[in-house]
Amino acid sequence: RKKMTQKELSYVEDAVGHEKAIIKIINNSIENLDDSNLTSFMNSELKKHKKIEERLLNLLEEKNG
Repeated sequence: RKKMTQKELSYVEDAVGHEKAIIKIINNSIENLDDSNLTSFMNSELKKHKKIEERLLNLLEEKNG
């Protein structure tokens, strides 16, 4: 199995950081929404971004663990 280059590693770590930021924003939004349709939509977006974050973390672990 091939290790990532430093550039690739940095890119994936940045992507994880972006996903964490998006997840925080979505959680904040959910806490402040009163509209159930919007809350439902944001919850589905939250699930998507948590999956992306998980995949990126797994990639880091797999390639450099």
